[in-house]
Amino acid sequence: MDQAVDRLTMGAASPLTETEKNAIIGGVLLSMLLAALDQTIVAPALPTIAHALGHAEYLPWIVTAYLLTATAMAPLYGKISDVYGRRPTIYAAILIFLIGSLVSAMAPNMLVLVVGRAIQGAGGGGLFALTQTVIGDLVPPRERARYAAWISGTWAVASIAGPLLGGTFAEHLHWSLIFWINIPLGLLAMAIINRPLKKLPIAAKRHRIDALGALLLVIATALLLLALNWGGGAYPWLSREILGLVACSAAFWGAFALRLLRAAEPLISLEVLGNPIVLAGTLSMFLLQAANIGLAVYLPVYLQSIVGLSVSQSGTAMLGLLLGTVAGATFSGRMIPRFVHYKRIAMIGVTFAILCLGLLSFVAGHASLLVVEMLTIAIGLGTGTTFPVATVSVQNAVDRMHLGVATGVLTFLRSLGSALGVAMLGAVALGYGLPLAEEGTLTAGQVTSVTPFAMIFLVAAVTLVLALAALALMPEKPLRGRDEAAAPVLAE
Repeated sequence: MDQAVDRLTMGAASPLTETEKNAIIGGVLLSMLLAALDQTIVAPALPTIAHALGHAEYLPWIVTAYLLTATAMAPLYGKISDVYGRRPTIYAAILIFLIGSLVSAMAPNMLVLVVGRAIQGAGGGGLFALTQTVIGDLVPPRERARYAAWISGTWAVASIAGPLLGGTFAEHLHWSLIFWINIPLGLLAMAIINRPLKKLPIAAKRHRIDALGALLLVIATALLLLALNWGGGAYPWLSREILGLVACSAAFWGAFALRLLRAAEPLISLEVLGNPIVLAGTLSMFLLQAANIGLAVYLPVYLQSIVGLSVSQSGTAMLGLLLGTVAGATFSGRMIPRFVHYKRIAMIGVTFAILCLGLLSFVAGHASLLVVEMLTIAIGLGTGTTFPVATVSVQNAVDRMHLGVATGVLTFLRSLGSALGVAMLGAVALGYGLPLAEEGTLTAGQVTSVTPFAMIFLVAAVTLVLALAALALMPEKPLRGRDEAAAPVLAE
């Protein structure tokens, strides 16, 4: 059956040349860079925006609105692209993102800016998921892992360039440029991928989108993210507001699960959800991202408070973690095609990261900057090995007609893990007396005890232990290649 579907969907499209494939990959990575930049470029400009538009009390919503819609929409885009094809779906995502950018750039007040950011997120969530899905269409799983380094590099560029551009535009030019810059870059990405993307086949036909299931998923996700974002900051974790949000989210998640069981064609195929490789791979990515992003948020405060660095110096020191992650993903991507038991690459990497995090927790009170840098680079190297392994394993576990859904679920849980990691380690910080600023962000002022940071590092290590357990439980499936018969002998 699967082979028949493949013949039907691929037969109508003429084969892509290597130049066309590279053009598509470059275009979708550029579109992904846009979405990633908009998660980092806004923060330095927030004070300037508050001065220009007023209503500073709503500043957190500029970040929250983007996060809510980007996370909630990711699995929906995967299903839409499986049904209607990658080209119209990615075009729709880019156009929605550009409309949001235009609304944000021209916003006369804070409310319009928040609405614009929500529209941006609705497009940006699709760009995150569709980039990996399109690469999955173009490259067989055995060769796909090496492109994970490009994706990790895109995130690293966004993490470094975003704050620099945001601060420069806000201080020397105009804050609206952080949104205007998206317009020419988005149009360039559309121009690059326009012609070659027409040759990509539609993997599934005569299907429909479960609108009710999509609505339930979006509401459940939004309520959960609001609880994670506000808990411990705007409201105490055990307040009526947070508990009410969690309870409502649980109710909508229950309704969504019931819809998956009863719908004629559920939003997320039960075949995908029931696949043990998809379950274990997405869970490991969820836990890994929770530890990674949580560490990235709290490490600069440790560097400023305990090591004694300035704000700019701590930002520079964070490059070790970022570049280590890219290097780990690059190494893993190159090694995966050479090993039958490719899962071991990620398991060894995560084990190494756990040991380094445990050591960092132990020496946090007296470690020099050199030691901290070496350990954070090593942590990045270890965790970075997992991204290619988890992505390729999940995509290799499903057939072509479910590729978008599986990748969308992976992207969704990765984003949800980021929010959970910040909230979880934030609760640890509060529990050990680490002070918070007015808007729920950490401040390095007058922090003298190293205990909160040691516990944060330890909890991050425990989270990675759970990710390692998920990887250990994930079955291995031989990676599909271009020519199985001509494949070289692989190492054990």
